[in-house]
Amino acid sequence: MAARLYPTLYTKSVYRINFEQLYADGYRGLIFDIDNTLVTHGAPANGRAKRLFERLKRIGFTCCLLSNNKEPRVKMFNDAVHVNYVFDAHKPSPDGYRYAMEIMGTDKRNTLFIGDQIFTDIFGANRAGISSILVRYIHWKEEIQIVLKRRLEFFVLLFYRIYVKRQDPSDRKSAAWWEARYVNGGRSLESEGEGETDL
Repeated sequence: MAARLYPTLYTKSVYRINFEQLYADGYRGLIFDIDNTLVTHGAPANGRAKRLFERLKRIGFTCCLLSNNKEPRVKMFNDAVHVNYVFDAHKPSPDGYRYAMEIMGTDKRNTLFIGDQIFTDIFGANRAGISSILVRYIHWKEEIQIVLKRRLEFFVLLFYRIYVKRQDPSDRKSAAWWEARYVNGGRSLESEGEGETDL
């Protein structure tokens, strides 16, 4: 059961990911959580988020936002980045992930999910059968129910790190292989725009 909570890869930020290499390796659809993955909770798309989606479109990706929030919040963010979106997704239900793939015209083999929460984002992606990248949440200020989940996530991540150490780094499914191939290997937006405010 614990393995169903583990991401394919855990990394510091969405802005560190080598999306060019992901595309070269056959990935075509990217599903993103919004709050605390791309921007702080409730914030509109900032300059760095806008530049990220411009870059992804140039590479050739089709993207979809997948959020448990109501449509006004999701649409407000999407009005600045202009991709597909699914609101009120009921993560960790796999249905929203499947619907996102249907919208994008992709499948389990060429779709990747990126989010910041284990019990909703990553568990849902695993249930849908797609690879996932867990990123560290951007800011500690969150709704109380999420704060409580973070405490449980701390223990899951402890066991995840033990699990990763036992993996064969040459295995294409291992976290070490993914990190070597898909993190910081290409153009990074991690430091670009760090001073920008989400307010």
